[in-house]
Amino acid sequence: MNKRRFLKNILVLGLGAGILPNAIAKSYRQIEKMTSEEAATYDEFWELIRKKYHLKTEYINLENGYYCIMPEEILESQIRHLRELNSEGSYYKRKNYETEKKAIIKRLAKHAHCGEDELVITRNTTESLDLVIGGLDWKKGDEAIMALEDYGAMLNHFRLQAERHGVVNKTISVPLNPENDEEVVKVYEEAITDKTRLIMVCHMINITGHILPVRKICDMAHRYGVEVMVDGAHSFAQIPTSMKELGCDYFGTSLHKWLSSPLGCGFLYIKKEKIAGLWPLFAEDKMEKSNIYRLNHTGTRPVHSMQGINAALDFYEWLGAERKEKRLRYLQNYWTDKVRGIKKITLNTPEDKKRSCGIANVAVAGYTPEELAEILFEKYTIWTVAINRPTVKGCRITLNIYTSTEELDNLVKALKELTKIR
Repeated sequence: MNKRRFLKNILVLGLGAGILPNAIAKSYRQIEKMTSEEAATYDEFWELIRKKYHLKTEYINLENGYYCIMPEEILESQIRHLRELNSEGSYYKRKNYETEKKAIIKRLAKHAHCGEDELVITRNTTESLDLVIGGLDWKKGDEAIMALEDYGAMLNHFRLQAERHGVVNKTISVPLNPENDEEVVKVYEEAITDKTRLIMVCHMINITGHILPVRKICDMAHRYGVEVMVDGAHSFAQIPTSMKELGCDYFGTSLHKWLSSPLGCGFLYIKKEKIAGLWPLFAEDKMEKSNIYRLNHTGTRPVHSMQGINAALDFYEWLGAERKEKRLRYLQNYWTDKVRGIKKITLNTPEDKKRSCGIANVAVAGYTPEELAEILFEKYTIWTVAINRPTVKGCRITLNIYTSTEELDNLVKALKELTKIR
């Protein structure tokens, strides 16, 4: 991406009230001289980035995991595309849509390190992975392996396959603080039988932030002839994510999460040789079974959201993938280091800092997750989300690059105060 073009866009659009483009350019020149670790703590730059977001002042938003707020550049780009689409009518869809879509897919494939013919744009992770779960030619008695900590929408779709096709779903639980990667791999391996067809695994567990050793799980599963489908909803654009390095058969993500694209954007990756083995959800015109577009027909969709992916990629490339990852990890460790080990406070996130990034989960003894979330919001104006699952009970704290250390100090102060009340 051309950095000059991005800075020029800031000048043209006049975005980020209160920000002088020259200040951003000057600060950016400073961080370009730094390592990613040094840039992660350079607050002057991140304070300027924060001003590029229109944030509510009534509360502190520490629940960015549902979807991420767009910087003003991306929002304005989406609005501009919506206006253009509304003025062009069917002309855009019939003349320009396919060309633009393929150009966006090319950019996404470059970031995902996969072939352009292995990736399609979807609306979200659920759609992406459910296309795989519902598209496999299941036979009665076939087995699928998943974790209690996996996302509910996909667990529900596996349940549907059990009811419809007689699929046997085997559920494991991922250890929160494994001694090594092999301990995690072993949990999945021990559930495999000669009837196992598919393993679903999270790249980053959404309720704990736990980053799993996906490549090692894939290598193990493939030795048994088992396919692996990866839930990458929270990994893509939060941490560097490469299909080649993961070695998985299927991967789905939501771009409106950590890429900060407009709502309703995601993608599905399918390894080239696996495409022909899936049935589409909606019938498309007759195509070669190896053509991934055969699986992507959904009718007319809000294409102005898709167009916004370009602006989101511009921002992400300008910011820098590694720089963003290091900032998110720094912020998460900033607050978790201050509360880990305090009596009555439990962190449902791995102690090993390499196993998490911008997501963590916290519990306070004496409070249900729902009570903790409500008190944090009503008393301390901190917005989080309660997680009440069989193996994880607490509040998920999901940061963003605009999150300040002052806001995290407020969270730490609130948690410490709550330990003294009950």
